Amino acid sequence: MESTHVKTTKLNLSSLETTSGEEGRIAIFASGNGTNAENITKHFQSRSAKVVLIVTDNHKAGVIKRAERLGIECLIVRREKITQNEEFVKELQKRSITLIVLAGYLGRVGNPLLEAFPDRILNIHPALLPKFGGKGMYGDRVHKAVLEAEEEYSGITIHLINKEYDKGTILCQCTCPVYPTVDTIDTLATRIHRLEYYYYPLVIEEYLGRLN
Repeated sequence: MESTHVKTTKLNLSSLETTSGEEGRIAIFASGNGTNAENITKHFQSRSAKVVLIVTDNHKAGVIKRAERLGIECLIVRREKITQNEEFVKELQKRSITLIVLAGYLGRVGNPLLEAFPDRILNIHPALLPKFGGKGMYGDRVHKAVLEAEEEYSGITIHLINKEYDKGTILCQCTCPVYPTVDTIDTLATRIHRLEYYYYPLVIEEYLGRLN
């Protein structure tokens, strides 16, 4: 992996490559194509913890077919129900979910979920928070803003979810270089995706170990 710098506030990344795997039942929330969801699911196929549920708020999302192909239960749920409905929380509890992982989920997490899963909801952001975060900052919008600001570095931030957009406790940040005179949104996005695919499953696994 090219020129990657890792800094963490809560996790010991030096143990991630050799971790033996922690038990847990993971639910992934996704709104789009689901490449991160598939990558995470495959990572845990050889681990004690498993992805047992995928939730989407988009009935046209590519993640639905990925879930079917992977043999994972998939729930299509209206966003307002995910945000505010306690019955939806009961559906997760009925499946004994240990950890919720947001992977390209564009909705907001409401109080019922936050109260039922305190410090058990993770998100990944495609930039180095607190820069380039907040409502409406996702996907290519973030990469466009990074390039327009002529930043030397971008990266990923893996953090806990709280009531404010992108303001939860940071667990891990990984950086990569930006080449403002050469990069396009697509080339920067490709570099960020490499970081996501490599580090997100490992951080999820390490965090599960701290919960258990």
